[in-house]
Amino acid sequence: MRAALTLSALTLAASAALAQSSPTNKAPASMYANQYDKQVAGLYEKREADWRNGALVYQVLVDRFAPSANLEAKRNLYPPPKRLRSWDEEPKRGTYLDKERVWSHEIDFWGGDLASTMSRLDYVQQLGIEVLYLNPIHLGWTNHKYDSLDYNVVSPEFGTREDVRKLAAELKRRNMKLVLDGVFNHMGRNAPIFKDAESNPKSPYRNWFVFGSQFKGGVRGWWNVENLPELNLEHKPVRDHVYASPNSVVRSYLRDGVDGWRLDVAFDIGFNYLRELTQAAHAEKPGSLVVGEIPNYPREWFPSVDGVMHFGLRKLMISAANRELDGPSFTRMVDRMVRDANYEHMLKSWVYLDNHDTFRLATTVPDAKARKLAQVIQFTLPGAVNLYYGTEVAMEGGDDPEMRGPMRWDRVEAKHPDLAWTRQLIGIRKANRALRVGDFRTAEASGGVIAYERFTDRAGDTVLVMINPALTEANTTVLVSNSKLMDGENLIDQISGRVVQLQASMIQVKMPPQTAWVLKPRLVTPEGYSNFKRVQ
Repeated sequence: MRAALTLSALTLAASAALAQSSPTNKAPASMYANQYDKQVAGLYEKREADWRNGALVYQVLVDRFAPSANLEAKRNLYPPPKRLRSWDEEPKRGTYLDKERVWSHEIDFWGGDLASTMSRLDYVQQLGIEVLYLNPIHLGWTNHKYDSLDYNVVSPEFGTREDVRKLAAELKRRNMKLVLDGVFNHMGRNAPIFKDAESNPKSPYRNWFVFGSQFKGGVRGWWNVENLPELNLEHKPVRDHVYASPNSVVRSYLRDGVDGWRLDVAFDIGFNYLRELTQAAHAEKPGSLVVGEIPNYPREWFPSVDGVMHFGLRKLMISAANRELDGPSFTRMVDRMVRDANYEHMLKSWVYLDNHDTFRLATTVPDAKARKLAQVIQFTLPGAVNLYYGTEVAMEGGDDPEMRGPMRWDRVEAKHPDLAWTRQLIGIRKANRALRVGDFRTAEASGGVIAYERFTDRAGDTVLVMINPALTEANTTVLVSNSKLMDGENLIDQISGRVVQLQASMIQVKMPPQTAWVLKPRLVTPEGYSNFKRVQ
């Protein structure tokens, strides 16, 4: 990457110098804005000012990310039937515990906490990450904490509310953001308010849940899971507690320094309550983020949330990389999704390839070359990149709980090749404005090649992505519908430094198998000439 990025930086610097000081072009580039440029003047600058657009997000399971320095002092926090595992053990599926109504692997712990997570912030920041996203940290009985007992309390295995404030403050000092996981569709069966509501028909919390003999376990549980009784959001005191009142969970954590919420099973919360929650978050902290776990088609979910987690894009990216979906179909489906949804919200949505609920990427796409193609797509499509801890060192993992293994710090120390590759992609992403806040359009391509553009109102920002997922060479013609790309100018791959020729708005080339190019225009020739001199 170093050579490619250096070349790109030099060409951009030369272009800027040419626009500023060349005897043939002393005017600012904006003087050459055309009628279309003028219509979007200021749009991209506005997008850049919003940290949510095109962000780089790193996801952490606190229990599994970094070993605690105080593990011996914490052992009493894991009483039987809970088990504290050693860091070199891998999670394995357990048995169902009838008394506790959970699976035994849900109460296996590795002992990580907020303090140990904070101790690894140098690593996260040096990756180039801008947002730290934590899976649930609220008081819960299981390791995953999706069974909250009290939203206002941090689980003691992880730390305290004050530790959250310290983490938020430290991230702010590093110019980074903190997003928490909000599990507001359901709580845990061990929650004191649920136990009171279940045992006492006159409990003030009775209407917080939906009881009935038709439900498994006597209460409506999320997907009939007995340990996860759903909250009755139609009951106003519940909404007040979660997000509506000034001292609600959503608003109080934002005052503690948190910058946003990722909402678990947000599709179950519904359009209207999500809109109310998002409005409450924005009222408390303007510019805060609310992103929903919504596998549904994204079109109608905006502006109920700021962004969604792209389940659909994940399927498309993995299918394309594994050659289960042809290039033209992939391009057409992505284009349809982008056109149908509000683009400003698409830029805030999270593009992910794996997380705590899916097989890990190295397991889903075992072919290293194909995996790289999927990651190039992830880092170049519109949206925020959501990187799951350990993916950067190719951690493997199948079905729950295998995908939630402890972080492989031994691979980091060994300078894993996937780590270098991830850093290269992050570097390319951060160096290219169009990849963060630019618009999107497809490019017509033959030979099964995937091709699309990210662009702004500046010619020099343009990025053309070309991918050949096939195991054979592709003889392709690509029509690039960008009026600012000058005929005959070189396009330079930011990954390899390879030069690709554009002639008459077309690229005609033989593309090697399982190859991705991230192409940018060379604005100035080695001799110092530019035919971009009168184009913004």
